[in-house]
Formats: sequence, C-alpha cells, structure tokens
Amino acid sequence: MFLVLQNIGIPGLILILILALIIFGPKKLPEIGRAFGQTLREFKKSARDLTSDVDEEPKKKIN
Repeated sequence: MFLVLQNIGIPGLILILILALIIFGPKKLPEIGRAFGQTLREFKKSARDLTSDVDEEPKKKIN
C-alpha cells in the first residue's frame, strides 16, 4: 500500500483532490482534510512512541 502512495506524484495528487472535491463538495472538504490530518498526526505519534519504547528496552537490560 505504501509503495502505491510513494509513486503518486503531483498530477496524481491533483486528480485525487479534484475527485474528492466532486464527491464531497467544497463545504465538506475542509472538514474531511482536518479529520485526515488529525488521524495522521495520531498515527505518527503512536509510531514514534512505539519506536522509542523499542529503543529504550535494550538500554534497560544493559543497565
């Protein structure tokens, strides 16, 4: 899935934005973007917390 997202490029992003505008309409689009941004932020935070927990575990065993 991530491989597909890496190969989209600018024209693909513009096409996705136009399709979203047609499907959801201009009034709903900012709301959807905000929700997507919050979800992405939470995902990144969880991933960062998980990797920091994994990095700290070996240090605890050494000390």
